[in-house]
Amino acid sequence: MAADHTHPAPSAPPRVRRILVVTVVPLFVATVLAAVLLWPRGGSPQTDGGADVPRYPGTVTRVVSEPCPPVPSVPEGTPRVGDGRCGTVDVRVDDGPTAGQQVRTPVPDGPGAPRVEVGDEVVLVELADPIEPTVSNWNIAEHQRGTPMVWLAVVFAAAIVAFGRWRGLAALAGLAASFAILLTFVLPGISAGRSPLLVAVVGAALIMFVVLYLTHGVTAQTSVAVLGTLGSLVLTGVLATIATAATHLTGFGSEDATTLSMFQGDVDLHGLLLAGIIIGSLGVLDDVTVTQAATVTELANANPGLTRLQLYRAATRVGRAHIASTVNTIVLAYAGASLPLLLLLTADSRPIGQILTSEFLAQEIVRSAVATLGLIAAVPLTTGLAAVVTAAGRTDGTASTDAPAPRPQPDRSEALAALSSPRTAGSDEPDRTRTAPPSEATDRWPESNRSTDTAW
Repeated sequence: MAADHTHPAPSAPPRVRRILVVTVVPLFVATVLAAVLLWPRGGSPQTDGGADVPRYPGTVTRVVSEPCPPVPSVPEGTPRVGDGRCGTVDVRVDDGPTAGQQVRTPVPDGPGAPRVEVGDEVVLVELADPIEPTVSNWNIAEHQRGTPMVWLAVVFAAAIVAFGRWRGLAALAGLAASFAILLTFVLPGISAGRSPLLVAVVGAALIMFVVLYLTHGVTAQTSVAVLGTLGSLVLTGVLATIATAATHLTGFGSEDATTLSMFQGDVDLHGLLLAGIIIGSLGVLDDVTVTQAATVTELANANPGLTRLQLYRAATRVGRAHIASTVNTIVLAYAGASLPLLLLLTADSRPIGQILTSEFLAQEIVRSAVATLGLIAAVPLTTGLAAVVTAAGRTDGTASTDAPAPRPQPDRSEALAALSSPRTAGSDEPDRTRTAPPSEATDRWPESNRSTDTAW
């Protein structure tokens, strides 16, 4: 998220802190109460996900490839199923009731089937023969991915902590908190039949409060980012509701949504689409709001003479550059996640207008457009709040004494007079102990507390 600082920002004056507390604390309390009311109780509803097939870890000990038997001719244009791999694979079962036993499975074949070699760690499934239930058939389902994923997670965490140090550790804690809220509140709440949009808004607000304050500390700058993010989230939800209603999106634009409706028919897929837009926008909004609040603070520290309007204009220029790159990031992120869909479009023979307005592609266009609009609104909202809060620290009579005082400007005549003052005989250093006559001191130093060191 956003940029870090090597020095803490000056504390806001007490009046500003009181206003932020009175604004942020009720919002946080309302978010917690809403989460308590919407929290799923009694467990998730049972869904018909099919029989629980036993799965056991195993290690490939032998692979025997054989030529596939000839297949009857099929009509031209019929898609091929599999790539024609035949043979047997011997696997040693590593865990379960048959641990240590060697089992024989057919070579995996079909779309997405894993390619196995000797020494590969795989996952076995045991299927009972429908004719003879006492006989079991073994098949290779997939590779074991636990070990490489653990190492990847270790490298990921080590890199963040090595670069960010304590701030990186706080970011990892915020990431863990985000997943905890998603897995314990958002997903179970939607599965329990709660309104997906309401659950997503409350869950996103809860994630925002926890992550921002945990990662960036309880400061006025963080509170400004929180208010900017919350306001942008609400606006994003309103825009998403209007856009999906205007385009008559149903939420059935993806195969995953259709499959979910088969297993859990009471899920509101239209609301689920809105919830996905809210959750997906949160991460980018955090980045923009924290960056804008930090930009205003750093500009004020670098030039304490800037007014609120000057701070707003300067930080907004930074925000425009940030938005210009982030918009491209959003579109490419959605495109990267939808590459199979885009490849499918290239093989579609329908006119481009019909393709763009179809449910599955219109859904992605609406998602990208609404997220971008919410992102654009976050810049002026957060920048304006940050400018008001930061400038209040200088205009209020109770401004913090930690803020650096403006450096005095040197006076040319005083500097020239100091350089031309007589020196002590026999010494190369200026005579700092000689006392000038009263008239000379009055002419040379208009103020009694001024000195050449301060001027320079």
